[in-house]
Amino acid sequence: MKEDKQRWNERYLDNPMPQEVSALLDKYISHANVGQAIDVACGTGRNTHYLADLGFMVDAVDISDYALERVKNSSTIKKIDTDLDKYNLTPNKYDLIVNVNYLNRRLVSQMKEALKSGGVLVFETFIVAHGDFKMPTTNLDYLLRKNELLHSFIGLDVIYYEEKIDTNLRGERIKVASLVAKKA
Repeated sequence: MKEDKQRWNERYLDNPMPQEVSALLDKYISHANVGQAIDVACGTGRNTHYLADLGFMVDAVDISDYALERVKNSSTIKKIDTDLDKYNLTPNKYDLIVNVNYLNRRLVSQMKEALKSGGVLVFETFIVAHGDFKMPTTNLDYLLRKNELLHSFIGLDVIYYEEKIDTNLRGERIKVASLVAKKA
């Protein structure tokens, strides 16, 4: 099996990621206080750049050095090249946590603890899809189950939650869960 870093570097080379900000983040950013943010599995920085432009100090975390090279150098962006299977979030540090198109269940409890009081979580990723979905077989460890995202963040005040059918960049039908929540 390929090392994770190499696999992700190749993935970014073969399948360029979108450059526009996540629609969910854009829609709900007004719920977050401008301050310290983290973009988990930031990729090439589409959400990182958006947050930095709004005045956030952003920790941009990813395993792909290829992707991180595409994140702009800025005094408001701290690039962190690391394996998220081993990385730990600092408790009570973030006004905003962004996690889009990535799932690492080990980080869920850490995310709740890493939010400051009043901090906002924006989380969106894929759900197991059956039936007429033509996606190739993938590792189920990286896919949510129905209502799992909602249940994972019990204790936070939910601002928005939805599970829906969507289309990915290759035009394939996918299922996605989206959550915006705030720590009291």
